[in-house]
Amino acid sequence: MSAGPTLDDDLPLDDDLLEARRRDASDPLAAFRRRFYTRDGVLYMDGNSLGLLSRDAEAAVQSALAAWRDQAVEGWTGAPEPWFTMAERVAARQAALVGAAPDEVAVTGSTTANLHHLLLALYRPRGRRTRLVGDVLNFPSDLYALEAQVRRAGLDPSRDLILVGDRDGLLDEDDLIAAMDERAAVAVFSSVLYRSGQLLDMARLAAAARERGVLIGFDLSHSVGVVPHRLSDWGVDFAVWCNYKYVNGGPGTVAGLYLNRRHHGLVPPLTGWWGSDKRRQFEMLSTFVPAEGAAAWQVSTPPILSLAPLEAAVGILEEAGIERIRAKSLALTEFLLDLVDRHLAGFGFRVGTPREPHRRGGHVALRHPDGARIAAALRLYGVVPDFRPPDVIRLAPSPLYTRFEDVWLVVRRLRAMMEQRLHLQAAVPEGTVT
Repeated sequence: MSAGPTLDDDLPLDDDLLEARRRDASDPLAAFRRRFYTRDGVLYMDGNSLGLLSRDAEAAVQSALAAWRDQAVEGWTGAPEPWFTMAERVAARQAALVGAAPDEVAVTGSTTANLHHLLLALYRPRGRRTRLVGDVLNFPSDLYALEAQVRRAGLDPSRDLILVGDRDGLLDEDDLIAAMDERAAVAVFSSVLYRSGQLLDMARLAAAARERGVLIGFDLSHSVGVVPHRLSDWGVDFAVWCNYKYVNGGPGTVAGLYLNRRHHGLVPPLTGWWGSDKRRQFEMLSTFVPAEGAAAWQVSTPPILSLAPLEAAVGILEEAGIERIRAKSLALTEFLLDLVDRHLAGFGFRVGTPREPHRRGGHVALRHPDGARIAAALRLYGVVPDFRPPDVIRLAPSPLYTRFEDVWLVVRRLRAMMEQRLHLQAAVPEGTVT
C-alpha cells in the first residue's frame, strides 16, 4: 500500500508522545531500523505475517545472482558464500535462536511439509497410545496435517485426534496437560497462538509430556526471531517454523525444523539426496547414507535464491541479540496495551492478548465486533495491521524496525478514525494473508 491520509495534522506534543520519543532515543536497537526498507507515512504492524526486507537481505540476493551470472554451476563451491553448504550453515546459525545444538536443526522445506515429515516418523500409534493431541486454536494448516496423519495411520480423526478447547480465545496449560493422558502418543501445539498472541509455557508442557510418556512438538512460527527458546534444555522432541515473519527471511522462504538428539537414530521416512552424508553426496551411491542429525531430514536441493536473504536476515538477528529483541518487543507491546487502555476505552475494543509478559508473544490482538472493517480502514490511513476472523485485529510492532513513536501514532490514528466513524466508510476486503 502507499501512504494515504494519516490523520496526523497538528500532532499534540502530549506526555505519551514525549515518552515514546524518550524511549526511542535510548533504544539500543534503534540503528537497525535504517537497515530495513520502511515507507514514509506507513506504520507497518504486520511483521508477524511478513517481515520487511532488509538491505542486508537484498544485498545477499544480489550477490547470489551475481555468482549465478558469473560462475554458473561453479557457484556451488566457488561463490563468495558457497551454495553447497549454505543450508547447513544457516541451520547452524539458527540453532542459537531456538536453543538447540547445530546438529539438531535443519533449514529445509516448508512448515507444514516439515510437520508432516516429522510426524511420519514420530507418530507411531501403539497399544492404547493412538491419539494425536492438538488444540482448536492452532493454525489451520497444522490442523490439516494432524488430521491427515491420523488418517494415514488408519485411524479415525473423530476418535483419535484430540483438539483441546479454548477459554475465550486463550488456552489453559492445565487443559493441554490433561489431554496428554495414557492414550496420547504425540502432542503438537503452537508456541505463540497466531490469533491472540498468547505465549504457551513450553518448558512446563514439555516436562509434563515427558512425565506421561508423550512425544511433544511445537510450531514456532510466531515466536522464532522475537522470543528466546531453549528447546534442548526443555526436552522438546521436535519443532517446525517458518522464517518469513520475525526472522525477516522473505516471503515463502525456506522453513526450519528441530529434532532432539535422542531421535537422531531414526531414518527419515522421506529420503533425498540433500539429506545424505555431504562427504559422499557426489559419489551418487544407490543406497541412502544419511547425514548426521537433523541434516538427514533435508530432501531436495535447496533454493539458493531463497536461502541467501535468509542467511543475511539471521545475521541481523545474531547482531541484535535475541534477548535484546525480546526486551524491546515486550516494551513495545506493553506501551501499546497501555495506550489502548487509556485512549480507546469506550470504542468497543477488547484486548485478546494476555497481559502478563511471560504469556505474551510479539503481537497484540484487539477484538472488536466490527474488526474486519476497522482493519480495512486502518490501511486507508497508513496503518498496516491484519485481521483474523471473527473479530481480531493483530498489531505486531516488530522490534528491529518499529519505533515507540510508531506505536503512539497507530493508537492516535485509530482513535481519530473511531471518533470520526471513518471505519464505517471502509469496504470489508475478501480474504486475508497469513
